[in-house]
Amino acid sequence: MKSKKRTTIYDIAEKLNIAPSSVSRALNNSSYVKESTKKLILQTAEELNYKMNSLASNLRKGQSKTIGVIVPRINQNFFSNVIAGIEDASYKQGYNLIICQSNESYEKEVQCVNTLINQHVDCIVISISVETINYQHLKNILDHHIELIQFDRVADELETLKVINDTLQASYEAVNHLITQGYKRIALLEGPQSLNIFRQRKEGYLQALKKHNMPVLNELMLENAWTKDLGAQATRKLLSLPNPPDAIFASTSDFSALGVLEVATAMNIKVPAQLGICGYSNEDFTEITSPSITTIDQFSVDMGKTIANLYFEEMKNTDVSATPKTISIKPKLITRSSTQRLTE
Repeated sequence: MKSKKRTTIYDIAEKLNIAPSSVSRALNNSSYVKESTKKLILQTAEELNYKMNSLASNLRKGQSKTIGVIVPRINQNFFSNVIAGIEDASYKQGYNLIICQSNESYEKEVQCVNTLINQHVDCIVISISVETINYQHLKNILDHHIELIQFDRVADELETLKVINDTLQASYEAVNHLITQGYKRIALLEGPQSLNIFRQRKEGYLQALKKHNMPVLNELMLENAWTKDLGAQATRKLLSLPNPPDAIFASTSDFSALGVLEVATAMNIKVPAQLGICGYSNEDFTEITSPSITTIDQFSVDMGKTIANLYFEEMKNTDVSATPKTISIKPKLITRSSTQRLTE
């Protein structure tokens, strides 16, 4: 069934045979409209089920009071919590969110950016996809004088506001924990090395090995194992080696770590006695798997609130020449049963 056309000020003006400008002034409670006329206009607006176009109204004031958020996947705990944090802080300032997901697609990410620009949002918050290596669409945001805040996965080349985690240190602590638990051959499941966060996580892994004078073995480092299926595939490859690892650090995500655990369970490999498993991001399911999975908490809700508050602070900043601020949030290693085979 065809939907009815939305009521506009022109419909009200036509019914009352008055100028649309008079309707607009009355709806905005202008003192230039007689009270009797204003009362009639408001009554007619209610009868016609008129809803004020808040976007158009805000745009006339020079802002939309809307923030656009683009994440790789909405259904991951980390990103959904970041969105929740942004929404909580934004709501208190009278702002609304438009949420988009790229599904890890560069092409879709570009479409999301263009859509948000066309929606006249005041700010775009983005964590870039694994496919993103060209940043022209992000430059386009800045060319439209829209505030851009990058978080978690960022393009370092662009001077924008950024909110990140100290992923290098977090990875270092995770691998150091595995070593102190007696694991000798620790494998790394890497994310795409085109993204800086995954390069940093690899660097943390390497620094921990070097600190303990442990060899760096290419056969134990597998790239692009960032989903559950890819994590499982990489695990089968690692465990088929003549000298397989006794621990796997899924630095990409807890979903990858879940893939590791499923393969180990299917192969009757005891976790943590025969294989230690550490993930990344502190997804909700890591607490209820058997055994529970050691992971890294990125304080995602706090990150979201920090992102929103950074934008509201920036709105008050009159120094246009200042270098855009970068805020780093320290993650926390959460040790659980999947790696605890000794008392530290």
